[in-house]
Amino acid sequence: MPSSPSPRRPHVLLILVDDMGFGASSPYGGPCRMPVADRLADEGLRFTRFHVTSLCSPTRAALLSGRNHHSVGMGVTTEMTSDRPGYTGRRPPSAATLAQVLSGAGYATAAFGKWHQTPPADLGPYGPYTYWPRGEGFDRFYGFMGAEMNHWYPQLYDDVTPVEPARTPAEGYHLTEDLVDHADAWIREQVGAGEAPFFAYVAFGATHAPFHVAPEWIERYRGEFDRGWDDVRATTLARQKELGVVPPETVLSPWPEEVPRWDDLDADARAVAARFMETYAGFAEHTDAQVGRLIGTLDELGVAEDTLVLYLLGDNGASGEGGLEGTVREHLVGHGGADDVAEMAARLDEIGSPSTYGLYPAGWALAMNTPYQWTKQIASHHGGNRDGAIVRWPAGVTDGGSVRHQWHHVIDVMPTILEAAGVAPPAEHDGVPQQPVEGTSMAYAFADPDAPDTRTTQYFEMVGNRGVYADGWTAVTRHGIPWKMAEEPRPFDDDVWELYDTTTDWSQARDLAAQEPERLAALQQVFAAEAARHQVFPLDDRVTERENPDLAPRPDPRTGVTEFAYGPGDGRLTEEIAPNVKNRSHRIEARVGLAGPDGADLLVGPCLAPAAGPYGAVNAPVSGAKVAESDGAESDGADPGPPTSDSGVLVAQGGAFGGWSLYLHDGRLCYVYNLFGRDLTIVRSAEPVCAGERTLALRFDYDGGEPGGGADLALEVDGAVVGRGRIEVSTPFYFSFDETFNVGVDRGTSVSPDYVPLRNAFTGRLDQVRVLLADDAVELTDAQELQRKLAHE
Repeated sequence: MPSSPSPRRPHVLLILVDDMGFGASSPYGGPCRMPVADRLADEGLRFTRFHVTSLCSPTRAALLSGRNHHSVGMGVTTEMTSDRPGYTGRRPPSAATLAQVLSGAGYATAAFGKWHQTPPADLGPYGPYTYWPRGEGFDRFYGFMGAEMNHWYPQLYDDVTPVEPARTPAEGYHLTEDLVDHADAWIREQVGAGEAPFFAYVAFGATHAPFHVAPEWIERYRGEFDRGWDDVRATTLARQKELGVVPPETVLSPWPEEVPRWDDLDADARAVAARFMETYAGFAEHTDAQVGRLIGTLDELGVAEDTLVLYLLGDNGASGEGGLEGTVREHLVGHGGADDVAEMAARLDEIGSPSTYGLYPAGWALAMNTPYQWTKQIASHHGGNRDGAIVRWPAGVTDGGSVRHQWHHVIDVMPTILEAAGVAPPAEHDGVPQQPVEGTSMAYAFADPDAPDTRTTQYFEMVGNRGVYADGWTAVTRHGIPWKMAEEPRPFDDDVWELYDTTTDWSQARDLAAQEPERLAALQQVFAAEAARHQVFPLDDRVTERENPDLAPRPDPRTGVTEFAYGPGDGRLTEEIAPNVKNRSHRIEARVGLAGPDGADLLVGPCLAPAAGPYGAVNAPVSGAKVAESDGAESDGADPGPPTSDSGVLVAQGGAFGGWSLYLHDGRLCYVYNLFGRDLTIVRSAEPVCAGERTLALRFDYDGGEPGGGADLALEVDGAVVGRGRIEVSTPFYFSFDETFNVGVDRGTSVSPDYVPLRNAFTGRLDQVRVLLADDAVELTDAQELQRKLAHE
C-alpha cells in the first residue's frame, strides 16, 4: 500500500512515449537529456524491470485494460488482426478499460495523442465508434488514430471530427506542442471546475518515426554522437551502473552480427548516422520539454501533491526498422529498399525537417536499448520488452529518488492506478460480467524497496518472437529480424530457444540452454501453458491470408466492391478502407463543373484535346526527388473553347512520401504518381481544359506480372485522351502510414510539387469522384505480405 495515503482521490496523469528504448533517456543512463523525466525520477521512483509487449497496439491494449494483449484480442497491431480469439483487434466488453472504470467512479477522463486501438474497418467517416477513444471510456479525445504521424503536417481527430492544423511548420506548428496545448487546456478546465478528479492519458507520437523536430533542438547535440554507437553503448552502461538501474556486474549483451560496428562505416555513413542520432535525441528532449509544461501546470494549479504521474519511457524497445543505413524515406525501407548513403550525406541539414521522413539506423536502436539484446518487435528479449517507468506521487511516495527493482509488466499499471484511486475493479460493467484483471498493483513497492515481487511469471509473444519469465529465469526464442522485413517466414520448429538466469545475468548476455536443457524444457512448458491460457495459440504464420481481410478473416468494407463513388468533401480514408488501386488496372474519374476565364459562368459543349505544347518546370516536393513529365496527346485540330480558371485537387491518396493525385494546375489536367517521395511521374494535358460540364479521368493500365510492376497512364477529358505517360515501377504494398484518401483536397503533405500543403482545395464544382477497379489484381507472395505487415509496426 502507499506509504502515505492521499486524503482524497488523486488526479492521474499517464504519459507514454513511443519507441523509446531502456537506454535512451537520461534517467536510465542514456544520452538523450530529459530533465523533466530526471526531475520526476528524483522526486519519485524509477522502476528498472518494467516490461511491455514489444509493439504499439498490443502494449496500449494491455496498458488500458489491465489484461494481457492476447486476452483482449490485441495479439498484434490493428492492421494484422484475424478471427482468432487472441487476434481480433476488438476488446471484449468483458474487459472494461481503465478509463471506463475510472469514469464510472466519477473521474473526468481524456486522451491526447496516439490511439492505435481501433480496427481499420471502423476508421471511416461514419464509424462505428465503439473502439474509438470515446467508446473506450474517454470523455474527450484529441489526436491521431494510427501507428505514426507526420509531426509537421498531421491529420488529427477532435473526438470523431477530422481536423487539421491551421498553421504550417513555417508558422510554428509542431504536433507534440499541439497535443500538449490541448491536454493542458483540458487539465486547467477540470481543475477549475473542481468537481471531480481527472485522468489524463497523453500518448505522444514521438519518438516513433518520422523524426521531426526543429533545428535548434538538433543543434543541442551537434557532434555528440560522432563517437559512434559502440562508444555510446559502453558509456550508457557505465552511467546505468552509477544510477543503480542495473547491477554493477551487468555486461553488454551480444551484438547482432548483421549490424556493422561503428568503425566499419565509411565517412559518409558515419556522418549520416550521427545526424540521425542528433535528431532523435533532440526529438526526445523536445518531447520531454512539453511534458514539463504539463508538470508546470500541475505546480501552478496547486495539484501536484495530489497527482499520480506515471511517465512510461517506451511502449516497446527502440526501433531497428530504419535498416542498417537509416532512411529519410521510411516507406522506401518498408518496401525492402534502402536510401543511398551519399545522397543522405548531401542532405544532412534536412534531416528532421518536413522534407524528410526519417528513422535512424539499427545500430542506434541497439544502443538505445543498452544493455539489452535486440529491438522493437522482438518480444523474446529485453531489448524489445523492457522500458523505463517513472512514478511520482508526492502524497503517496515519500522516498523520492529511489530505485525499484521489482519485476513488473504494463498490465500492472491499471491495478496500480485503481488502488491509488481507491477503486475496485468492477465485477460487472454495463451489464457484462468482467474477466479477471490480470495485472497486479505496483503500489506495494511504493513504500518498500525490498518487498518481494508479486509478479513471478509472465509470457511474451509478438509475431512469433516469444518467451517466458518465471522466478528469475527466461526462456526465449527470436523468430525474425526487424530490419529484414523481406525475409521468407521460417517454421516455428526451426526457432532456437535460449535460456538466461536473470538473477545473475541482468542483460541476458550468457545463454545457458546447452548447460541446462532440462530447465529449458520445463520453461518451454510454462510458456505453452501461459500461451494456451491467454489465447496466444495458434501461432499464426498465415502471412498472406492474415493480411487479406477475406481470408484472415476480418471485416473489410471493400470486400467484393469494384466501384466506389464519393461526393465532394468525402475522405480521410486510411489505406485499409480506401479503394485498393495497387497492383491492378483501374480508372479514376471526376464529374466537374469548370468556370471560364476569370470565373465566368460555366460553358456547355465538347472539350477536345488541343495540340501538345510546352510545360513548365516544377520543384520536387521532397528535396532529392526526381521528377519526370510527359507530353500531352495530339489534337484533331478542333477549337477547344475558353480555358477554365479553376484549379486544385480532384482526388488524392497519400502525400509527399508516396501516393498519387489527380488535379488541375494552371487549368491543365494533371496526374502525379509519387513513388516513396523519390521518383515522381507527372502526366499533363498540353493545354488548359476548357470550361463546362466535364468528366476528367485517369486510366491506369497495369502491366501485370509481379506486384509493383509498371503501367501505362492516360488522361482523359470527356473520353478523349489528352495526355499519356508511363511508370516502370509502382508501389506494391502501401502508399503511406499516416496520410489518407481525400476528395476535393490533398490533406497533410502534398503528393505533387504543383501545389502546397493544406491550401490546395479544388476551386470548381465537384459533383462526384468514381474509382473503378479491374479484375487483374496481382496477389502478394508470403514474403511480400510479411514485409507489408511488418512495415506497419
